[in-house]
Amino acid sequence: MSQWAASPSAGSQDCDKLCPEWECRDNSEYRGVWVIGEVDENGIIEPSLQMLTPAKKVASKLNVKITGVLLGSNVKGFASQFIEYGADEVIVVDDPRLSSYAPNVYGEVVVSLIKKYKPEMVFVAGTMKGRELAPYIANHLRTGITADCTDFDVDEKTRDVFQIRPPFGAVLLAYIRTPNRRPQVATARPNVFPLPQRDPSRKGEIIEEKVDYVPQPKARLVSRKVVPRTEVPIEKAELVIGGGKGLGTAEGFKMLQELANVMGAVVGGSRKAVDLGWIPHERQIGQTGKSIKSVIYMAVGISGAAQHMFGVREAEVVVAINKDPTAPIFSQCDYGVVADYREVISHLIKMLKDLKEQVKRGETPRIE
Repeated sequence: MSQWAASPSAGSQDCDKLCPEWECRDNSEYRGVWVIGEVDENGIIEPSLQMLTPAKKVASKLNVKITGVLLGSNVKGFASQFIEYGADEVIVVDDPRLSSYAPNVYGEVVVSLIKKYKPEMVFVAGTMKGRELAPYIANHLRTGITADCTDFDVDEKTRDVFQIRPPFGAVLLAYIRTPNRRPQVATARPNVFPLPQRDPSRKGEIIEEKVDYVPQPKARLVSRKVVPRTEVPIEKAELVIGGGKGLGTAEGFKMLQELANVMGAVVGGSRKAVDLGWIPHERQIGQTGKSIKSVIYMAVGISGAAQHMFGVREAEVVVAINKDPTAPIFSQCDYGVVADYREVISHLIKMLKDLKEQVKRGETPRIE
């Protein structure tokens, strides 16, 4: 394990020497932990609620409140969700001018709220929007940001938050801190942290904020079309089959999809498979893709690089199929099969189809 840490917090009298183009900032004025919420038509999205888990850990060590922040139009009714999942209070900016998300618009509003309330830690879910919004906030506040964190801890003497993440290669862990600036900003990918237990009886304060100035978006929404999903999102699927470079060609994914159809599973892939164009990026599993928490994950033709295994660490059972007996994945899986995947998958497809036919005929299923 490696630790990267800056020097202890400098006093405000030294800030001109550290970075003369940035305004001086007194860290002692900043208190509290914020979670920026992202909403859709159903309310606060799950990745934002998951961020309450690390927020609780940090807030308890800093002995401060957790504040949820909601922006949008007609979003006040969702504030109670934040409280039920662990926030102590919620700041709501409900404004028709925020009906459509734009990074500069939402970013400016969040920055104005931070300048007013001065939180010391800001958590943002690492969704497509969150990965755009968080750096916008950090840049405008001239503060530090760490993306794709996997854990957090606190130096209780300095109140610096250790933002822990695997660097490239995922062999070590980097402990990153922001000693001379506040707030500290961090993101984490969906499903890295568990969803807190919901408690409908929790009570908390809802603070309604009004903003005088809302900038014009730098891009204009021309049209919006909701694309219906034909299958469960890979990050929510209970059964997932992943394919890697070991499949040999893109044709191998057709066989995996056939098995998935029989099993009721969703097909994903490794980064190498995505880079080869065999499967879309939105189905990538791993550190730079999606994190899954399936009941069963079947890795086919995947060597088991650390970056990939990071994305399946929440899977309950990992089954590996690979013809290379020295593949690293065999030391990390629950069950391993050393064989040509074509033979194994074709046998599984036939076996499952036979079992389904037996059930249809009212027979007791048996494997021959």
